Amino acid sequence: GKVTHLTRSGFKSKKEATLEASRIELQISQGEIKKENNIKFEEVYNEWYESYINTVRESTFARTRGMFSNHILPEFGNKRIRTIQNNEIQRAVNKWFDIAPNNFKKWFNYTTNVFNYAIKERYITENPCNLVNIPKKQVEFGDKPDNFWDKDQLRKFFSYIDQEKQIEKYTLFRILAFCGLRRGECLALTWDDINFEDKTMRINKTLTQGIKGKQIVQAPKTRKGRRTIILDSYTVLTLKKWRLCQKKKLLMLGLNYFKKSQLIFATRNNTHRGLNTPSKWLNKIIDESNLPKITVHGFRHTHASALFASGASIKEVQERLGHEDVKTTLDIYTHVTKDQNEEAVNKLINYLDF
Repeated sequence: GKVTHLTRSGFKSKKEATLEASRIELQISQGEIKKENNIKFEEVYNEWYESYINTVRESTFARTRGMFSNHILPEFGNKRIRTIQNNEIQRAVNKWFDIAPNNFKKWFNYTTNVFNYAIKERYITENPCNLVNIPKKQVEFGDKPDNFWDKDQLRKFFSYIDQEKQIEKYTLFRILAFCGLRRGECLALTWDDINFEDKTMRINKTLTQGIKGKQIVQAPKTRKGRRTIILDSYTVLTLKKWRLCQKKKLLMLGLNYFKKSQLIFATRNNTHRGLNTPSKWLNKIIDESNLPKITVHGFRHTHASALFASGASIKEVQERLGHEDVKTTLDIYTHVTKDQNEEAVNKLINYLDF
């Protein structure tokens, strides 16, 4: 019931101003203008974010807030959302593409979501993002380095870890290489996830980053992420050795080892290891061994490649890795080893036979 004033300016004639006034009256009569629409982009973002956080996991909305704070709000935050034109968004997208060709699309998509929210709330009637041309990253020539190792390289890697003096490190990389776990899944493991009698491991949680970089444990991202995998005998033996060693260490430190969900990989304070700990350990060994550089996630690639090389089916690999969609398994993990290439050629020659 309060009077609301809308302001428009920049008209070259009274006729233009009258037409704009008539258009606004029509929008009001049709319910298209809900509120005084000098609202700023950042205010709309804050409204959108409040509803967004109820639709995703903490780790996701924490990363999203970082994207807005670092990249999107510096471009549009202080501007009236109704005044932002598509050419301004185009300049921002071009800038983002230059500095982050692999991530800029996410920033643009989130920007689009805020404008769509503004339309829903009737702050604006059209989304200027719809008129933006999305830059395309050009495919670079040459071979992309593989993010996995073959059998001999993996064996060489483990030869640089002392199984007695570095049992925790050996156990962690054994699980990554022979179970195909993600880094967060591995660091979140507790001893009650291991069934020594059945030789199985239950994956039902993951360690990740929440608000302000705080490490948190949350459920797997997808339904398939919750899974039980079978362990080989030597991995079970390795876990038993590490469990005994860890028990002695914690008792010497006066820490409670007998709690229900004791972490398999823990700090001296019996808290979760840092998410960057495995990469620190890995990079040091790579430097010592002169092995090709891979990431911690490369062990998951290595595991998948070894499964395929040993004759496992796509469905078996999908289930073991916890992929929701088999397409993910095909797109990311169908690495073909050198031996498989040679075998394929031999099969071809034997078939053609001339």
